[in-house]
Amino acid sequence: MNFNASGGHYWQNIFTRAILVTACVAIIVWFLPRNERQRIRYDVGKPWMYGSFIAKFDFPIYKSDEAVKAERDSLISSFQPYYMYRAQVEVQQLTKFKKACEEHRHDISAEVRNLLLDRLHRLYQAGIMSTPEYRAVATDSTHLLRVVSGKEAQSVQVNCIYSTMSAYEQLFSDERLAPYRQVLQRCNLNEYIEPNLAYDRTRSETELNDLLSGISPASGMVLSGQKVIDRGEIVDEYDYRVLSSFEREMQRRQASDAELTSTFAGQVLFVSILVILFTAYLTLFRKDYFEKPRSTLMLYVMITLFPVLVSMMMAHSVFNVYIIPFAMVPIFVRVFMDSRTAFVTHVTMVLICAAVVKYQYEFIIVQLVSGMMAIYSLRELSRRAQVFRTALMVALASSIVYFALQLMQENDVTKLDAGMYYYFVINGVFLLLAYPLMYLIEKTFGFISDVTLFELSNTNKGLLRRLSEVAPGTFQHSITVGNLAAEIANKIGANSLLVRTGALYHDIGKMVSPAFFTENQVGLNPHERMTYKESAQIIISHVYEGVKEAEKANLPNVIRDFILTHHGKGMAKYFYIKYCNDHPDEKVDEEEFSYPGPNPFTREQALLMMADTVEAASRSLSSYTEESISELVERLIDQQVAAGYFKECPITFRDIGQAKLVLIERLKSIYHTRVQYPELKKTTQPKA
Repeated sequence: MNFNASGGHYWQNIFTRAILVTACVAIIVWFLPRNERQRIRYDVGKPWMYGSFIAKFDFPIYKSDEAVKAERDSLISSFQPYYMYRAQVEVQQLTKFKKACEEHRHDISAEVRNLLLDRLHRLYQAGIMSTPEYRAVATDSTHLLRVVSGKEAQSVQVNCIYSTMSAYEQLFSDERLAPYRQVLQRCNLNEYIEPNLAYDRTRSETELNDLLSGISPASGMVLSGQKVIDRGEIVDEYDYRVLSSFEREMQRRQASDAELTSTFAGQVLFVSILVILFTAYLTLFRKDYFEKPRSTLMLYVMITLFPVLVSMMMAHSVFNVYIIPFAMVPIFVRVFMDSRTAFVTHVTMVLICAAVVKYQYEFIIVQLVSGMMAIYSLRELSRRAQVFRTALMVALASSIVYFALQLMQENDVTKLDAGMYYYFVINGVFLLLAYPLMYLIEKTFGFISDVTLFELSNTNKGLLRRLSEVAPGTFQHSITVGNLAAEIANKIGANSLLVRTGALYHDIGKMVSPAFFTENQVGLNPHERMTYKESAQIIISHVYEGVKEAEKANLPNVIRDFILTHHGKGMAKYFYIKYCNDHPDEKVDEEEFSYPGPNPFTREQALLMMADTVEAASRSLSSYTEESISELVERLIDQQVAAGYFKECPITFRDIGQAKLVLIERLKSIYHTRVQYPELKKTTQPKA
């Protein structure tokens, strides 16, 4: 039966890990770019890191996008749009003017009329455009237009053409018409000025498209067998264009399913190896994390999220990957778990990201250094200033190692790329977000950071302040127990801050009925007027009440676990024994005198149980000698071990032995035990 259960648990663990690995690999590979397959990685001003590059086939040297755009802009700026010359407009407007004169609507002489007809004729011969259209094309006065009249097209400068407004002004600026200006103003001459040049959209767009289509995308050829660049040579602008042209030609030629399948298979294999190795590390060295699903989930989310983010940035050419605060991963794992796991997680994540970035060697070195600096500078997080210091040190370390890499590649210091250091500064600023994001991770994955523990252990506010006011004896007991348990934790390598904080809250349920607990009583004992069962239930109820208070105050689950487990499944022995002695013939139900449990399941909870039991019992000693304290500690802890309270937690006999020694020494110091002095025996004095 046990074998089958154990075997089922084993296969369940294997299945869970397989699901995690598969999901992680699938998500990462899904986002890895495959359409733009970069066979080689290079940049202007950087050394060529590969062997001699010799062309395997003929390919054109494509112009850069900027060069093509410049040619297009040049053609567009010099292009002459087509305008149709409409001769009928002049005929219509001059006829309209003559008719108005014949009907005596204009009070002008025949001389002035003939002069106006001549000037209008000249304006229409030069060409008139609508004022808004003229303003649009007249930004450059030397710009030419193609005026089509019949089957002929003639180039005309814009400044030789009139707008409706400038044509009207031209009439009034004519020297021969100047004497008649007042008379002419009453003639409303603008009624006889209409545009006779109309934009020919169809012909203009067709002509422009023909010109633009004639732009060649290439400016030269590379022949098969021609050497382009050799190892160690610095990539210049021309080399960059040649290499880009080769890559572009490869993309045009490589669209076969077989090549895409090969790329996909390589990505799956690469990512799978790294994720499986990461899983093997957890299986071999941190098996306890698999027993905490949220811990495992956080680790796999970390090694998945950042590669996905890098893939999206590279695919869409958004910003620079060095602004991503990769050091957040080791910071979070170090704060909530341990340093070794933080380093392994960071290395796994960085190596996966390196499959996407342009310069793997440079990227891996910089990110490994920044990750190690984050781990070293944040051994424990207790103050906000530590995050600022870590961000500063990570940015500084990244900048220094990148500078060192540049020095190894470039002898001339003046040619070093300074732009990357701005990205490192931005990275450091983003790294400051680790502090607020830590709270989000705590809530999402159920962790608790040292900062939160420090805040919770503040006795001047919240539940602890109320405990000190309502139940001062319990408050002092909790502080003493916390100090004892923390010292044991430091001795055996457990989390001393966690156990101390848990100890401060383990008895908060006693605030509901403080007078029923010995440490808060002053003379009167209310249990004297109650039955043993009633007294036992009140004593046991402080566990339930403590959990309720913790839930009201929204305390983390890890603190609530200390409240539930500090008595485990033990008994209120005083009242149980009293009841058994008074009812020798009755079969006593032990459940009525038992705590709800569960028993401790972490080392810290076990330390709290030992310290709590010993500290409470030590108050009842009649004399505080080294022998009495040692006997008390040994007896109580041995009883807890024999009762099986520690079977479900990973505490060793060595840890228990260390705990006994610490408790004995601390209690001796608390109660000031001294060596018992011998008494002088009275003897009969000899008579003289």
